[in-house]
Amino acid sequence: MRKITANKGNRDEASKFYRQSIELLQQKRLPFLIGGAFALARHTGIARDTKDFDLFVRAADVDRVLEIFRQSGLPTEKTHAHWLAKVFCGAHVIDIIYRGGNGLCEVDDSWFARARKAKVLGLSVRVCAPEESIWMKAYIMERERYDGADVAHLLLHCSEKIDWRHLLERFGPDWRVLLSHLMLFGFIYPSERQRVPPSVIEALIEKLRKERMATVTERVCFGTLLSRAQYLHDVREEGFRDARLDERCRMTMAELEAWTAKRPRS
Repeated sequence: MRKITANKGNRDEASKFYRQSIELLQQKRLPFLIGGAFALARHTGIARDTKDFDLFVRAADVDRVLEIFRQSGLPTEKTHAHWLAKVFCGAHVIDIIYRGGNGLCEVDDSWFARARKAKVLGLSVRVCAPEESIWMKAYIMERERYDGADVAHLLLHCSEKIDWRHLLERFGPDWRVLLSHLMLFGFIYPSERQRVPPSVIEALIEKLRKERMATVTERVCFGTLLSRAQYLHDVREEGFRDARLDERCRMTMAELEAWTAKRPRS
């Protein structure tokens, strides 16, 4: 197997590493999607420098992906077992993503069925669809990182192509998160509010009306699905249950603690 190497930390060397990595996975017929800055640029036209390269794969394929890279001579690690692995080549990094850091948004068959064709680094690939990109980014509200602007830009540029029914299904019980981003979109771009179908807003507002009539007695904090650090006081000192302990969040207690321990210092 051809070895992948890189000696410098410059952009050309990074592009070479990313391109060779794509070719390697394509040769092995292992399905993957391009995400991150490259997918955002494809959907919105917004280009930005990035320190790493995001590949999305099914959770069941992660170990195979890492083994392929190890056989090509590259060091790898399961950085956070429930959602993220990494491949290293000198100063350059590829993030292998298979869920969100909160344990939600698992990469499944639908990600691949809905992926869009694109050219990345001169190669024909598939990038994450706008719906899945919005779904995953909508939960990222850390003190040091907030992806709401990416969500707004995806809504601005992709609204006519979005499968709104699918997007609503993706958020499921977390529909308030989607509603909050749609409300902010109307604030950010008042002249573009019509891009969000009125039926979508009406459906979410109707959910809000019905929910107001229900009484919730359990003290649970869903803030930990948005930030691994900013709601720790609530679950540690105020007696709220951590929503990340729900079955739908695909992480063990050990993984939750390891992920939380990586929070940046304030």
